[in-house]
Amino acid sequence: MSNIIYFILAAFFEITGCYLFWTYFRAGKSALLLIPALTCLLAFAYLLTKIDTASAGRAYAAYGGIYITCSLLWMYKVENFSPDSWDFIGAGICLIGTLVILFAPR
Repeated sequence: MSNIIYFILAAFFEITGCYLFWTYFRAGKSALLLIPALTCLLAFAYLLTKIDTASAGRAYAAYGGIYITCSLLWMYKVENFSPDSWDFIGAGICLIGTLVILFAPR
């Protein structure tokens, strides 16, 4: 269960960091946003090291479905843009992949 918490926290920090870069480059906001953006991206990278798996690649692969789902939630809550049915279908497929990677017998 702690892996899921680390994945969700990592997604929050990655999306926040990338969004701050987005607002600087695409919306012309202050370059000072790059400081918290980099801090968030460092926190994201650190949190992924806390995932309980023997290989970094497996942690990154499993993280993909969580990231996609959290990105759609961000789009809805922060950007006030509603996901469509294809977004939900795609996220569901990715979450199934995440579950297979995390919980497959090894």
